[in-house]
Amino acid sequence: MITQFHKGGHIQGIARDLDGNIYCSFTTELIKYSPEGELLGSVNGLTGHLGCLASGADGRIWGSLEYKNDSIGSGILRRTGTEFSGNGFYAVIFDGSKIDRMNMNATTDGVMTAVYLAEVAADYEYETELTGGGLLKHRFGCSGIDGMTFAPAPGDPDGKPLLCVAYGIYRDVNRTDNDYQVILAYDTEKWDSYALPLRQDAMHTSGPAAPDGKYFIFTGNTTFGVQNLEYDAENGRMVMAVYNGKKPIYPNHPMYIADWKAAPKHQRLVGFGDGTEGDTVPLWCAGLYDADSGIYGWDFPHGSTGMICLGGGEWLFSHPTKSEEGFSSEITVHRWVGTTPDGFK
Repeated sequence: MITQFHKGGHIQGIARDLDGNIYCSFTTELIKYSPEGELLGSVNGLTGHLGCLASGADGRIWGSLEYKNDSIGSGILRRTGTEFSGNGFYAVIFDGSKIDRMNMNATTDGVMTAVYLAEVAADYEYETELTGGGLLKHRFGCSGIDGMTFAPAPGDPDGKPLLCVAYGIYRDVNRTDNDYQVILAYDTEKWDSYALPLRQDAMHTSGPAAPDGKYFIFTGNTTFGVQNLEYDAENGRMVMAVYNGKKPIYPNHPMYIADWKAAPKHQRLVGFGDGTEGDTVPLWCAGLYDADSGIYGWDFPHGSTGMICLGGGEWLFSHPTKSEEGFSSEITVHRWVGTTPDGFK
């Protein structure tokens, strides 16, 4: 399927509802397509960054939405002609059954609600004075959120699905405390009490005080963390598509796979001088192995702008394009074959 051209920004994520309809996030727009590729509707009016998408068990479409005044956020503000109104990090829920026409408004047409993620805000806004002077900002290198999927808690493959939200991580080759992917896990069973429409000029803070789990996967620093996150339930693997990192001591692959069947191990985190500890999940011991860092990875070049696990080894991946008309994507089927270096064909 090839999407039409859209002006909101490059494609960020894809998801599929129970009827097989495909949803695409184009940064500030959500676009709905039929399984055959017919354009069915769109939601716009967002002035934040809509990233990875995920399909809920009830067919609703979830997405990561962030508002911030860094290089990404300020670029969106310029394009949309709006002013910065504060940092905000949300899991948003779209009712796809109500998306039945073009240019529906995300905040006024009753198609989207939002849940505030206080844990993300705390890590993003964190700062502490360094011994030699200056400030260290953004705990764990947190730049916000992007990757999102539903999966059980690691080590509990038969457990209830939790909303897993991955941090964006700032690229910084001089820090040593930003080499983990960070995934928050939330039980959303009672989230209807939190979910409210979002006013972008007066953003709410209705949401859980803390996640039900916080997990660290050592991959080395990547550029803006996990772009797209997708759980392979048949194999118990968490697939993380990223923009390559720049630290020369790491292999800097575009894809990593965590062994989600493995129970988390609480231990001291590498690269922190203050003894910071966390629940770590190992990478799946397959793919390209770097003996110096102990990191396994894959060189499949797609996934950072959208992926869906269909089951039976079949996946959908976004292949983005850009022209004078705007941004588009070819949504293409790939099959997992497990051979290095790519894993998919």
